[in-house]
Amino acid sequence: MARESILLDRFRPPVPPPPLAWPTLVDAFEAACLLRCAPAPVDPGRRRCAEPRPTGPAEFNRQEAAHRMWQLLDRLDVPVRHEVAVGGLRRRYELHRLWVPDGHRHRYLTLLAAGWHQGRRELLGGPAPGASNTRRTGRSRLAGAAWRSALLAGGRHVRRHILGVRLADRDLAAVLIRSAALLDVPALLRPGAGCFVVSVADGPDRDRILAHTTLPAGSLDPTGRPTGPAHPAGRPTG
Repeated sequence: MARESILLDRFRPPVPPPPLAWPTLVDAFEAACLLRCAPAPVDPGRRRCAEPRPTGPAEFNRQEAAHRMWQLLDRLDVPVRHEVAVGGLRRRYELHRLWVPDGHRHRYLTLLAAGWHQGRRELLGGPAPGASNTRRTGRSRLAGAAWRSALLAGGRHVRRHILGVRLADRDLAAVLIRSAALLDVPALLRPGAGCFVVSVADGPDRDRILAHTTLPAGSLDPTGRPTGPAHPAGRPTG
């Protein structure tokens, strides 16, 4: 009996959650990437944390990024409230806040954490011999999702000869480099002033990235109104 008690009291590691299905994974991964691109408060003497905060809203300084986050959370069945704050004196700016109700916050954090870790593992891992068409297609969708989030919410670094983004998150910068390779586009990584700059050349490389990141016409904004095609960055569309 004593031996049985010892065996029953032995520590059992938690069972890892099952992997996300591909449609859920792509949406959760893109949402996690959007949060990693968004500016986050930095505590003095502490490293910037890119993980979703357990309290408070997700904040974006671009309407398109907030709308895309709203779309993704809606598809993941996570309710969200969208608020807009206007600030500035000489130069006005908008800050978009997305609030997840407390009763849904645990699921929201769990989904985004699982999406980031599983998606990052799929992209940074080497190609599996004999991978199925579903997995190859899924990895391409993850790669497009990573670049779309960076172009929507990251610091734009568009020049005449390159399409680039500025990121504070080293892990996301590595994901973008690998994602570009999966899309048959060479990308460059170089350090900037307190950030990393990931860029691709103008021309066919830029066009290939945008082809994988442009959202289809008919997407909805948080008010339910249809929008036109989303062009995250680059030349004007007119």
